[in-house]
Amino acid sequence: MKFTLDGGRGAHYIAAYREGAVRIGEREYAHSVILTAELLLEWPVASARELSLAQLDDALQQQPEILVLGTGAEHVFPPLALQAALSGRGIGLEVMHTAAACRTYNVLLSEDRRVAAALVIQPTG
Repeated sequence: MKFTLDGGRGAHYIAAYREGAVRIGEREYAHSVILTAELLLEWPVASARELSLAQLDDALQQQPEILVLGTGAEHVFPPLALQAALSGRGIGLEVMHTAAACRTYNVLLSEDRRVAAALVIQPTG
Protein backbone atom coordinates (compact mmCIF):
# COMPACT_ATOMS: atom_id res chain seq x y z
CA MET A 1 0.00 0.00 0.00
CA LYS A 2 1.56 3.25 -1.12
CA PHE A 3 0.87 6.55 0.61
CA THR A 4 0.98 9.88 -1.17
CA LEU A 5 1.22 12.25 1.79
CA ASP A 6 4.50 14.18 1.69
CA GLY A 7 5.36 16.15 4.78
CA GLY A 8 8.18 18.03 3.12
CA ARG A 9 9.44 19.24 6.50
CA GLY A 10 12.12 16.65 7.16
CA ALA A 11 9.80 14.67 9.41
CA HIS A 12 9.70 10.88 9.29
CA TYR A 13 6.63 10.15 7.18
CA ILE A 14 5.73 6.63 6.13
CA ALA A 15 5.95 6.39 2.35
CA ALA A 16 4.56 2.86 1.94
CA TYR A 17 3.62 -0.28 3.80
CA ARG A 18 3.31 -3.86 2.64
CA GLU A 19 3.14 -7.06 4.63
CA GLY A 20 6.60 -7.62 6.07
CA ALA A 21 8.04 -4.15 5.42
CA VAL A 22 7.53 -0.43 5.86
CA ARG A 23 9.20 2.31 3.80
CA ILE A 24 10.10 5.49 5.62
CA GLY A 25 11.53 8.07 3.30
CA GLU A 26 13.62 6.16 0.77
CA ARG A 27 14.57 3.29 3.08
CA GLU A 28 12.64 0.07 3.59
CA TYR A 29 12.56 -1.66 6.99
CA ALA A 30 11.76 -5.36 7.32
CA HIS A 31 11.67 -5.21 11.13
CA SER A 32 9.68 -3.40 13.78
CA VAL A 33 10.32 0.33 14.25
CA ILE A 34 9.54 3.22 16.56
CA LEU A 35 9.18 6.61 14.97
CA THR A 36 8.20 10.19 15.61
CA ALA A 37 8.73 13.28 13.49
CA GLU A 38 12.33 13.45 14.77
CA LEU A 39 13.16 9.85 15.76
CA LEU A 40 13.47 6.58 13.86
CA LEU A 41 14.72 3.46 15.65
CA GLU A 42 14.83 -0.26 15.03
CA TRP A 43 12.59 -1.89 17.63
CA PRO A 44 13.30 -5.48 18.72
CA VAL A 45 9.64 -6.44 19.25
CA ALA A 46 7.87 -9.21 17.37
CA SER A 47 4.46 -9.10 19.09
CA ALA A 48 2.26 -6.67 21.00
CA ARG A 49 0.76 -9.43 23.16
CA GLU A 50 3.39 -9.19 25.91
CA LEU A 51 4.48 -5.60 25.35
CA SER A 52 5.89 -3.75 28.36
CA LEU A 53 6.29 -0.10 29.23
CA ALA A 54 10.08 -0.53 29.14
CA GLN A 55 9.90 -1.64 25.49
CA LEU A 56 8.22 1.67 24.65
CA ASP A 57 10.69 3.82 26.56
CA ASP A 58 12.33 5.31 23.43
CA ALA A 59 8.93 6.41 22.13
CA LEU A 60 7.78 7.74 25.50
CA GLN A 61 10.93 9.83 25.94
CA GLN A 62 9.65 11.89 23.00
CA GLN A 63 6.64 12.89 25.15
CA PRO A 64 3.91 12.04 22.64
CA GLU A 65 0.31 12.95 23.28
CA ILE A 66 -0.72 9.89 21.24
CA LEU A 67 0.98 6.54 20.75
CA VAL A 68 -0.14 4.65 17.66
CA LEU A 69 0.57 0.95 18.09
CA GLY A 70 0.59 -1.16 14.93
CA THR A 71 0.22 -4.79 15.99
CA GLY A 72 1.08 -6.56 12.74
CA ALA A 73 -1.40 -8.26 10.44
CA GLU A 74 -3.89 -8.93 13.22
CA HIS A 75 -5.43 -6.58 15.75
CA VAL A 76 -3.96 -7.45 19.16
CA PHE A 77 -4.40 -5.46 22.33
CA PRO A 78 -1.37 -5.08 24.61
CA PRO A 79 -1.61 -6.02 28.31
CA LEU A 80 -4.09 -4.00 30.39
CA ALA A 81 -1.29 -2.91 32.73
CA LEU A 82 0.44 -1.19 29.81
CA GLN A 83 -2.77 0.50 28.69
CA ALA A 84 -3.34 1.76 32.25
CA ALA A 85 0.25 3.01 32.59
CA LEU A 86 -0.01 5.04 29.38
CA SER A 87 -3.37 6.46 30.41
CA GLY A 88 -1.88 7.41 33.78
CA ARG A 89 0.78 9.42 31.95
CA GLY A 90 -1.84 11.22 29.88
CA ILE A 91 -0.85 9.46 26.66
CA GLY A 92 -3.61 8.33 24.34
CA LEU A 93 -3.17 4.83 22.93
CA GLU A 94 -4.53 3.87 19.51
CA VAL A 95 -4.18 0.16 18.73
CA MET A 96 -4.72 -1.19 15.22
CA HIS A 97 -3.15 -3.46 12.63
CA THR A 98 0.06 -2.03 11.22
CA ALA A 99 -1.33 -0.91 7.84
CA ALA A 100 -3.96 1.24 9.56
CA ALA A 101 -1.39 2.47 12.09
CA CYS A 102 0.84 3.72 9.26
CA ARG A 103 -2.01 5.74 7.75
CA THR A 104 -3.11 7.09 11.13
CA TYR A 105 0.42 8.11 12.11
CA ASN A 106 0.86 10.07 8.86
CA VAL A 107 -2.45 11.91 9.32
CA LEU A 108 -1.68 12.84 12.93
CA LEU A 109 1.83 13.94 11.98
CA SER A 110 0.46 16.12 9.18
CA GLU A 111 -1.80 17.78 11.77
CA ASP A 112 1.32 18.68 13.81
CA ARG A 113 0.25 16.39 16.64
CA ARG A 114 2.88 15.01 19.02
CA VAL A 115 2.54 11.44 17.83
CA ALA A 116 4.75 8.39 18.18
CA ALA A 117 4.29 5.14 16.30
CA ALA A 118 5.41 1.72 17.46
CA LEU A 119 5.01 -0.57 14.46
CA VAL A 120 5.28 -4.33 14.68
CA ILE A 121 6.57 -5.58 11.33
CA GLN A 122 6.30 -9.35 11.03
CA PRO A 123 8.58 -11.14 8.58
CA THR A 124 6.93 -12.82 5.62
CA GLY A 125 7.70 -16.23 4.28
